[in-house]
Amino acid sequence: MNKVVKEYHAPVWNEPIIMEMGHPGRRGVVFPEVEDEVSKVVGNAGNLVPATMRRNRKPNLPEMSEPEVLYHYLRLSQQTLGMMNISLFGTCTMKYNAQINEALAWRPEVTHVHPYQDEDTLQGVLEVVYGMDKILREVSGMDQFVFQAGGGAEAAYTSCAVTRAYHASRGELEQRNEIITTIQTHPSSAATAAAAGFKVITLMIDENGYPSLESLKAAVSNRTAALMVNNPDDMGVYNPEIKEWVRIVHEAGGLCFYDHANFNGVMTKLRASELGFDACMFMLHKTFGAPKSGVGGPAVGAYGCSAKLAPFVPKPVVAFDGERYSLDYDRPQSVGKIREFWGNVQVILKAYAWARAMGAAGMAEASDLSVLANNYMEKGLLAIRGVTRSHPDQTTPRLEMTRYSFEKLKEETGVDVHDIQNRMTDFGVDALWTSHHPWLVPEPFTPEAGEMYGKEALDTWIAVLAQISHEAYTNPEIVKTSPHNQAIHRLKSSSLDDPSQWAMTWRAYLKKKKAS
Repeated sequence: MNKVVKEYHAPVWNEPIIMEMGHPGRRGVVFPEVEDEVSKVVGNAGNLVPATMRRNRKPNLPEMSEPEVLYHYLRLSQQTLGMMNISLFGTCTMKYNAQINEALAWRPEVTHVHPYQDEDTLQGVLEVVYGMDKILREVSGMDQFVFQAGGGAEAAYTSCAVTRAYHASRGELEQRNEIITTIQTHPSSAATAAAAGFKVITLMIDENGYPSLESLKAAVSNRTAALMVNNPDDMGVYNPEIKEWVRIVHEAGGLCFYDHANFNGVMTKLRASELGFDACMFMLHKTFGAPKSGVGGPAVGAYGCSAKLAPFVPKPVVAFDGERYSLDYDRPQSVGKIREFWGNVQVILKAYAWARAMGAAGMAEASDLSVLANNYMEKGLLAIRGVTRSHPDQTTPRLEMTRYSFEKLKEETGVDVHDIQNRMTDFGVDALWTSHHPWLVPEPFTPEAGEMYGKEALDTWIAVLAQISHEAYTNPEIVKTSPHNQAIHRLKSSSLDDPSQWAMTWRAYLKKKKAS
């Protein structure tokens, strides 16, 4: 190894549950007595609470000072494993989330507004939402975007709902009851299509890394409602025949939906409309610089469509007449709501700030860097013993990510990809991402560098895997029994599926603890 990996050890605290902490009389905040002038006007504040809603006894809460609460959660945060160093989370473009955007999203102009306010008091927020709509129209070629969907799966479901409404308006919904997808499209496409009442046809991949045109032609019929694909797919393979796919589906009367979750490598290089797609979606909480859902924030799956589908999108839609922004609820063909109100407006604001800061030139450069970093990493990763690439005979360069396999390493050492994930955290690096199910590639891992990490960080990530590979071949037990440098040793995943082993409330915890 040319690069020496850093020594690392996570902090370890013997931290109790907060409900087990505290001492009688401790307070973080002591509220002053109500002034006589206020009491004369308001009266007894307790009387403002209806009798049926009043407590019979005080809540069972820990009594602690403000520093004690702060230190408790600080210690827990130090033991939390996640986004602690380098995170090359494939199929989910993990980016640095600018602190200025976080600060903007917490301003009262955003957090204190309510969607039922008078529109004249919402002009700033509506301008941001409308501005993001215009930006996404530009990068996709679509005619309308909406932001209700709380993530990629919800955006896929939005597309299915719009597909239903479109075919129903033409009197063809009963006939068009099938949606075609592929085995390497996000599983949420098939799942949401089924949830929306469609039959799902899943195409398998051919030896070139994507399904053949012949398999698509065999699946398409007058029952086809839509095609749902992501391209590049979740192995990083770009289907060069995608225009022909769209043409075949359109000729049969179906719609085409483009899942742009893997947009990072093609930003400014192609537009969904120019490939012929009727609708697409973007992950604002990934590609557009807002925190990824589940790892730091809520999500937005921005759904965009052509003019012929625009009447069916969820309402309200933000409109602009040249002088004033408004919420358009008068959309009789709308599918209604996919989520409450407008969706996660704070995420839209963060994405809007990111897009305005990057500009078209910045997005183009980010796309170039993403592709460059991915192909740079491939050279280093394929030099590691036991690592192979999916579809090794396919010579076409991958774009933003590539799926690799530890199958050979496992066969030769007994160390599997989950062991490697655990061992990576011993070096202060986030555990690698494997892949969505099903695992078409055994023992998979799918790094995605994106544009935010420098060469040194990528070299470190590669060096960590090289070190673990060396350990697997020379001392496999150190990998199989990892992690060793974390606050908590390897968890038994079986307990996560056993309701008797976990509790969502303090009362349930005490009850189950007593029973055990």
